[in-house]
Amino acid sequence: MTEQAGRRRDAAATRRALLDAAAKLFAERGFDRTTVRDIAKLAGVNQSLLFRYFGSKEALFEAVMAHGGREHLAATTPERLFGASLRSMLEPADSGRRNPALETYLRSTGSDSAAAAIRREVGEEYARALATLTDAPDAELRADLALAWLLGIGLVREITGTEPLASADPEHVGRLVITAVRTLLERTE
Repeated sequence: MTEQAGRRRDAAATRRALLDAAAKLFAERGFDRTTVRDIAKLAGVNQSLLFRYFGSKEALFEAVMAHGGREHLAATTPERLFGASLRSMLEPADSGRRNPALETYLRSTGSDSAAAAIRREVGEEYARALATLTDAPDAELRADLALAWLLGIGLVREITGTEPLASADPEHVGRLVITAVRTLLERTE
């Protein structure tokens, strides 16, 4: 039996269930502490299907990061990208409006293969989009600095829980950071 009892065979639904389960667990635990068995269990399928559809845990991780990052990039204009990413990150974890890509990134940076996948699949595309928001000759550096700031805020707020940032009002944090980021990327909304 390749799928749990009572479930119809539907490759697209199985693939989506694996992606959704992996996204949730990678965001909660990071790459290294998420097991193939746990992903399959949450998806309600046999773990052999993960290997059939993705080949490896690393490839599934890349697919999760690429899907989430590209979906966010496609739905957001470059001018709004930094602000939308910041607001999503500042959302309470239980709001349902939060994009888990940043948390996944932060919780998975200790894994060499995971870190490389993230940089390749998400970081470069975000940096390219943000670099279009300035005419300065060092646009790529400015975009990287803005992303580093975003990641630093996420690290302090979500991973280490350091106060006062961990419990600061999201709207207040957003106003302060967006105002400051406009010195690097002038066309940020």
